[in-house]
Amino acid sequence: MDETLKELGAHVKESLPDAVEEVLLSYGELTLVASAAEVVKVLTFLRDDPSCRFVSFIDICGVDWPKREKRFDVVYHLLSPTLNARVRLRVETDETTPVASATGVFAGALWFEREAFDMYGILFSGHPELRRILTDYGFDGYPLRKDFPTTGFVEVRYDDERKRVVYEPVKLAQEFRNFDFMSPWEGPEYVLPGDEKATAPKAG
Repeated sequence: MDETLKELGAHVKESLPDAVEEVLLSYGELTLVASAAEVVKVLTFLRDDPSCRFVSFIDICGVDWPKREKRFDVVYHLLSPTLNARVRLRVETDETTPVASATGVFAGALWFEREAFDMYGILFSGHPELRRILTDYGFDGYPLRKDFPTTGFVEVRYDDERKRVVYEPVKLAQEFRNFDFMSPWEGPEYVLPGDEKATAPKAG
């Protein structure tokens, strides 16, 4: 299979030299690194070329590299039933530069692009309905970005008095505590509350 994928990668690179920047083969998986501006061209070729026939669209996902200039990877996974093979297509983009929508090539890309927009803030040009899909309408931020706080910015709850959903700033119920991660079999070096009674002299 590795040899088949190697030949396939070489064929795609030779056919699209300006669009495909790099061909990677590792762990029995083929990854094509392409220019974000040419993503529709590459996807169309992978779907229609007789040597490829990647007609089954699996998904689109995002990867966040916050310290990189183009912080996002947009990753496409495709399956070719004809070749019984899979391919991964990866492009890079930043927070403001949109990637061309793949919905014209694969209709199933619509929801996955909305999810990438909702979770990472990745923009897709030409998408027919680019709006949030998993979070609420007024949600602030993008939950899968590495710099998004784990507690979020607001908490949502239903207020029984107001008879509606309300948004409030996150309030922690208690201060952060220092936990003792010592072995429970050895016990801590300090006296636990209540244990002082065990060593106290008995009243006579």
